Amino acid sequence: METAAAPTTAPHVLVVPFPAQGHTLPLLDFAGLLATRGLRLTVVTSPANLPLLSPLLAAHPGAVRPLTLPFPSNSSIPPGLESTRGCPPEYFPVFIHALTALREPVRAWARSRPSSDDDPIVAVVADFFCGWAQPLARELGAVGLVFSPSGVLGAAVPHSLFRRLVRRPAAAAEGGDKESFVVTFPAIPGEPAYQWREVSMVYRWYAEGREEDEQVRELVRQNFLWNLHDSWGFVFNSFKALEGRYLEQPLEDLGFRRAWAVGPVAPDADAAGARGGEAAVAAASLGAWLDPFPEGSVVYVSFGSQAVLTPAVAAALAEALERSAVPFVWVVSAGSSGVVPETFEARAAEAGRGMVVRGWAPQLATLRHPAVGWFMTHCGWNSVLEAAAAGVPMLAWPMTADQFVNARLLVDEARVAVPACAWGFGVAPDPGELATVLADAVGEKGRDVRARAKELAAEAARAVKPGGSSYADLDGLVQEIRNVH
Repeated sequence: METAAAPTTAPHVLVVPFPAQGHTLPLLDFAGLLATRGLRLTVVTSPANLPLLSPLLAAHPGAVRPLTLPFPSNSSIPPGLESTRGCPPEYFPVFIHALTALREPVRAWARSRPSSDDDPIVAVVADFFCGWAQPLARELGAVGLVFSPSGVLGAAVPHSLFRRLVRRPAAAAEGGDKESFVVTFPAIPGEPAYQWREVSMVYRWYAEGREEDEQVRELVRQNFLWNLHDSWGFVFNSFKALEGRYLEQPLEDLGFRRAWAVGPVAPDADAAGARGGEAAVAAASLGAWLDPFPEGSVVYVSFGSQAVLTPAVAAALAEALERSAVPFVWVVSAGSSGVVPETFEARAAEAGRGMVVRGWAPQLATLRHPAVGWFMTHCGWNSVLEAAAAGVPMLAWPMTADQFVNARLLVDEARVAVPACAWGFGVAPDPGELATVLADAVGEKGRDVRARAKELAAEAARAVKPGGSSYADLDGLVQEIRNVH
């Protein structure tokens, strides 16, 4: 008599996001891809961030569940604040430090689970700002995977800085043009170089921080070192047609760890515009406003959920939009809503060529509208991938974080963007020069970049389909996780 095979369960993966929109959303998209391939997932969250999981939980009932833990108390974070949305950039190191305290409650949860040989946690997938999860994965007997919300190049640069502890020479620090000090990255293909002002804000905070913050600073650095020393490898929301030169072999600045490029992970369409929260304007309403405009004639302007524009920057942008006479949709983050010039919105509406959206916008649906021809962006990686997948060329206006690295990649290597403003957060451009950039982009001078953006979109679409590079990397990763199980 043949013995019946013992029932098997799907491998169990623990997912640890970092509570910033540009970090959480792609990791949840990636979690959805794992669920569609038969894995079970538990996603760590806090009460205020739990609603972001609703689409994922609804799409994969039974396969995905939340682990809701109290947000760690921290004297530098106001009570009730559980995400960086709308916060100035200096909050990122504070959140990295605060979230390290989740290691103990997550460990306690893992140890308190009913012991079962067929339900172990076999993998931990954590945002690269949650490096504390990598040694915890080892402790649990699981493999640790670092999910990068940046591209390969955008992740290699800050990890290189924390690995090498690059410092500005004292002469540069005291000089008048200290921001122009050049940092080189000899271990990265192409040996890129960036000025100090273009370096990751988190690293600059570490290198130039106050002595009284030394303990916090060292813990932030340790988060990056955990990624390099304790992880199994890095998972990137990227694809080989965009960053192939950085995926050809393991990089020293990523600890020679393995790399899987599985992007773009965002869904092809989002008719409801619900990804990331409740939109300030319905996708259907925004689409109806765009419908009368000729194909590719509208510039979509958005700097993400973190960038809070100063009044001077907002005034320069508003003047440039008026001077250029290009149709536009300008999405203004909640923190910047009061800086738009008082009569600008009314004038744009009266002219019938401009709309200001205050709050979260249905970006995926908007970028895929035929009337939208350009995207003026801060070059956050989430926005970069969404534009690339939609075939929309970009007007690059990097401000902080990995955005200068991304902008250089888009302009110089991928050739799907042109520079709009290169001076970073808080620096107002010349309105006349910016108006010229806008007019040239939608005109004949932007033709080649528009064509290249369409080519890259086709390559992105091929990457995620059967036979594509990202599809193969994702399937290979899932199979390796199953082998661990």
